[in-house]
Amino acid sequence: MSAPQPADEKAIDSSILRDIEEDRFASWEPEKILTWALKNFHPRLALSCSFGAPEGLILLDMMHRIEPGSRVFVLDTGRIPQATYDLMDRVRDRYGKNLEVVFPRAESVEGMVLADGLNLFYESIEKRQLCCRVRKVEPLRRYLSGVDAWVSGLRRDQNVTRSDTAKVEIDLAHGGIVKINPLADWSSEDVWHYVRENNVPTNRLHEAGYPSVGCEPCSRAIEPGDDPRAGRWWWENAETKECGIHVGEESGGSGI
Repeated sequence: MSAPQPADEKAIDSSILRDIEEDRFASWEPEKILTWALKNFHPRLALSCSFGAPEGLILLDMMHRIEPGSRVFVLDTGRIPQATYDLMDRVRDRYGKNLEVVFPRAESVEGMVLADGLNLFYESIEKRQLCCRVRKVEPLRRYLSGVDAWVSGLRRDQNVTRSDTAKVEIDLAHGGIVKINPLADWSSEDVWHYVRENNVPTNRLHEAGYPSVGCEPCSRAIEPGDDPRAGRWWWENAETKECGIHVGEESGGSGI
């Protein structure tokens, strides 16, 4: 029997909690995990899709095939490139999705910019993490307070900070809800194979050398052979290249 949860954490069915603790999902394919997740959590389940990496679009495609009414949300930081907005419209048209767009609090952005300037993120890791907290981490936390589970496109080989990612886990940073990472054990080759086979729409900046597209000032094209995350926050080292969405304070991330 599982221990009682704090009052501010979500209550999770004991059988689901046991399956997570026993890592029952380790060998499951993504479609099987998503079918399970939609059965158990829809409509209080949502996919986080940045529209800046193919993984989120693959999961959107898979979830739509299983449940056309599946929910998708995106964090609009106010600094994303036009190519990302264009992709959002393409996805709306193709899948008929009502994308849930989440914005940072205007007063928080205004206060940060007034105190530290528009491009504070170049000055130090601390200020870059502050910008990520205001524009991404707080809006995500606010949104996730209204769901019981969320889906992300994390893969273990994306970065050293993601090497231990489980396919299904308890997200203690967001009130103990369930976090689902169906592509955790996929390779980059697996990702692009699915994109080609299923004609999944992707961000046009990938063709310009961007393996990952985030905020416009903090993303750039990379050279062939570079680490896939080299174009994100390129002025930092690999151990700090997280915005705080997937790494908490205990992991040295951006201070969720």
